[in-house]
Amino acid sequence: MLYGLGGAAARRPWRMIGAWVLALVLFTGLASVLGGALHDDYELEGTGSQAATELLRERFPAVAETSARVVVHDGDGVDEAEVVRAVARLEKLPHVVGVDGPLPGAGGRTVLLTVRYDLPVTDLRPAEDLELLKKAAQVPGAQVEFGGQVPENVTAPDGTSEAVGIVAAMVVLFLAFGSVAAAGLPLAVALTGLGVGMAGITLFAAVEDVGTTTPTLAVMIGLGVGIDYALFVLTRFRENLAAGQDVPEAVAGANATAGRSVLFAGATVLVALCGLVFAGLPIFVTMGFSAAIVVFATMLSAVTLLPALLGLAGRRVLRRGERRGAPVVNDSRWVGAWAARVGRRPLPWLLAALTLMLALAAPALGMRTWPNDASSEPADATVRKAYDLIAEAYGPGANGPLLVALDLERDVDPAEVRTRLDAVEGVASVGEPVLSPGEDAAVLTVVPEYGPQDERASEVVDAVRDQVRPLGGEVAGLTASYRDLNEIVLDRIWLVILAVVGTSCVLLLLVFRSIAVSLKAAAMNLLSIGAAYGVLTVVFQWGWGTELLGLPHSVPVSSFILPLMFAVLFGVSMDYEVFLLSRVREDYERTGDPHRSVVSGLAATGRIITSAALIMIAVFAGFVFDPGVVIKQMGVGLAVAVALDATLVRLVLVPAAMALLGRWNWWLPGPLDRVLPKMDVHGGERAREREPAPVG
Repeated sequence: MLYGLGGAAARRPWRMIGAWVLALVLFTGLASVLGGALHDDYELEGTGSQAATELLRERFPAVAETSARVVVHDGDGVDEAEVVRAVARLEKLPHVVGVDGPLPGAGGRTVLLTVRYDLPVTDLRPAEDLELLKKAAQVPGAQVEFGGQVPENVTAPDGTSEAVGIVAAMVVLFLAFGSVAAAGLPLAVALTGLGVGMAGITLFAAVEDVGTTTPTLAVMIGLGVGIDYALFVLTRFRENLAAGQDVPEAVAGANATAGRSVLFAGATVLVALCGLVFAGLPIFVTMGFSAAIVVFATMLSAVTLLPALLGLAGRRVLRRGERRGAPVVNDSRWVGAWAARVGRRPLPWLLAALTLMLALAAPALGMRTWPNDASSEPADATVRKAYDLIAEAYGPGANGPLLVALDLERDVDPAEVRTRLDAVEGVASVGEPVLSPGEDAAVLTVVPEYGPQDERASEVVDAVRDQVRPLGGEVAGLTASYRDLNEIVLDRIWLVILAVVGTSCVLLLLVFRSIAVSLKAAAMNLLSIGAAYGVLTVVFQWGWGTELLGLPHSVPVSSFILPLMFAVLFGVSMDYEVFLLSRVREDYERTGDPHRSVVSGLAATGRIITSAALIMIAVFAGFVFDPGVVIKQMGVGLAVAVALDATLVRLVLVPAAMALLGRWNWWLPGPLDRVLPKMDVHGGERAREREPAPVG
């Protein structure tokens, strides 16, 4: 099918190009008319913070939903009359149900206002509501900063990350192929697929809650894999041209061989992303599905649109010298020579590389995961300024107060509860109980001694819960929600790992018909991911790279990173395994020599995988410029893992392990061999069918 599709597209390119232009226009138009808005879903079903929120929504809605904090600071003392006028303006804003305060602090130089809304932050329009907040809260002559959920939920990527990745990819492609056409085609194909995929995400947002950071994550993944998939097909096309084939035949052959590998590699990424359904949070599920939509679109564009563009470009994808008869060089002889050297003494090389990978992964044993708060933002951000002013005037714990919700129908004395909470270690203060309008519920505000990111804050949450849960109470608030989110992620990450690794091993077993290859590929990917986690711990938690990345201080690794990075990395890392092992398997079936096949497979894929890895690294590293800490951490982690895959794993661990295993690489028990279907995913059979018969 791919052979026929590629040949037809190359012979009549404008039909396929027109179909993609039509698809892009159609999906974009549908997205603009029927698409939904981005909407975060932070509901934590089955947790204490969610139970407290539900109780407050039922009986005390004025304090149940989101809030914003207005911090007014004046070194000479805040003008109280101006603050009163600001409160009056704030109370008239849409969806505002009340303003708590003013609460004076720091000798009257700072005043805190808490603006309460009647909707969750995910149902508001954070950017628009923040602008309204800023206009209403102005106090002449004073510094006014904004914190809390509403301003902290505003994300404003400026496109710098995407631009850096695209420019870097263009440079790598041009250096690799020496042709503007060869450099531009993968980008054009990836961006077209990305456009259709992003429109698909907008349509998906009409039926599901798609988070505000999801499009950035999808662009990061889609841009990287989209360019790589097109690159693999393009390289095979150049090889076919060098073998003397005409353009339509060269395109058809490339699509039938590299195109099959693209489809299978894409399928492994899709499986990994869909494994996020086991993460236990709706936001992870929609992130996985949204990224899968983009990956599917870019994968499809690589085997349909690219053949048409190759048919138009023809021999212009070659360097000028290659068009005049110079040999087309796609392989990397030095990689083959290196693999042969490793294969001669595989055990020392294997142990050395394994030791280095484990050393890089070791810091992950001390990784602390925790959601990031405003203290991680740049010093010039208003939410960071508000955080610092509050910490200075009211103590660090005032940035993450706990809300203790009491059900008074259970015969609970709020005053007694307050006395008990005052005695809890780590509690700075407990406010007076506030009764609901029906006097059937009460809320106490507990201020810890520590900020939300402090490790001790989690212990305070647990201690407060130990006091109020026997009385039927529950604890909500920012720090309590962080505690619950982190617990869910840590409890469910093992399900994600088992689902993704298990399914990927089965797919590899079906394709390569080898138990050893499947298990080895999974083990190598796990090593890369573990090492990436270790580097993240060093860079962000230990603080070795925070200043370079524009962060004010060391921060925990975001709770979102564990499942997201695992799913994305496992899928992306498997791409290189598939393309490398496809060529190794193809050579082994032709020669029956397990050692030579590893050397020739690495040599054949050396240049392409190096180029693909450099592009991936450039694209992922570009996202360190994103203002969001989660995206920064994703960019660093993905770039590190791909770099390790392209160097230590591909150049040392794979050849050393395969040299040690020899023919056991391709061993499959007889009963399993008879049951498993035969899948020629790398197109080896098709390639051999088209090879000319030997002369003589």
